[in-house]
Amino acid sequence: MRIPKFGINRQDAESVARFASDAARIEALGWDCVWLPDSQLRRRDTYVLLAAAAQATESIRLGTLLVNPVTRHPSVTASSIATVGELAPGRVALGFGAGDTAVRLSGLRPARVAEMEEAIVLMRSLLAGERVEVGAERPSYLPFHRPVPVWLTAGGPRTLEMGGRVADGVFMRVGTHQATISDTVAKIRRGAENAGRDPLSIPLGIIFHTVLVDDPGEALLMGKAMAAGYYEYSPMLFEPPGLGWDGPDPEVLKHERGVWPDFHHDPDLLKAGRAVDFLSESHADTFCVRGAADDVAGQIVGVLTEAASYGIEFEHVVLHPIPNPPAPDDSEDGYTVRVAREILPRVRERLASTS
Repeated sequence: MRIPKFGINRQDAESVARFASDAARIEALGWDCVWLPDSQLRRRDTYVLLAAAAQATESIRLGTLLVNPVTRHPSVTASSIATVGELAPGRVALGFGAGDTAVRLSGLRPARVAEMEEAIVLMRSLLAGERVEVGAERPSYLPFHRPVPVWLTAGGPRTLEMGGRVADGVFMRVGTHQATISDTVAKIRRGAENAGRDPLSIPLGIIFHTVLVDDPGEALLMGKAMAAGYYEYSPMLFEPPGLGWDGPDPEVLKHERGVWPDFHHDPDLLKAGRAVDFLSESHADTFCVRGAADDVAGQIVGVLTEAASYGIEFEHVVLHPIPNPPAPDDSEDGYTVRVAREILPRVRERLASTS
């Protein structure tokens, strides 16, 4: 089976120089990709950081995960990512989506499916060097265009089908349960087929919230917080694995328990987990991988192997750190180092043995 490229989407971004240095360190540790969130009120400018990382690294892939069409016009995004691509030819990608946190913290609304589709079509055309009619006096054109792939990140059914229609690849943020993964891929492939594309030709990526916590009780509580975060934004994801929500409305719980801005991003994930302790162990296991290093490695291999048995293989796997590592995360027992040394070699070896 395919051995995917493994990426991380949290780095030391306390300064431009530190981000560039951390990207080089991540490359040296053996990760395949650096994915950078775009959240203007929480992090420094995405494209300045990526440009610095491009000049500090040699082979690691760099990309956004994710940008949106609300806080930046798609033509601005295309220009920015093409410029980064000039600094790192062939190793840059654009991860795109509705932009929940970046948009909500600005008091704006996330993009609708039609808006995202229109944006993806525009950006792909500009990055391909095409002239695009946008209602201006003359068609738009990007003179320094670069072949940067545009990947959609999605969880909702209409968004997934849209990704199959128009994106270069689709990242799934739907948890770990095979019923959900199969249902998700079916929607992507249906969208591709309806658009006249080969449904098996659409590259897939998957994001695993990775609770690398040795204490089983704490890992379980954080796993429940992950499940609540998924329910908060995409409650339909509870349906394929047959899960229920037997507690108060998530917004009520957040207000009562002081969870902010959401269950995924509260600085105290143990507190967030206690707020939804009515959720079961199955809820946690459906929406994250968790535990000590060998536990996490085994769970990742299990999910990818089971998916492959259904004809689903992934080009990219993003291991989202839970809890988010402090900056800098450069100690021997830090997430970035532990995953690179204790998890990735085990996963790659076990996947290779199944090929």
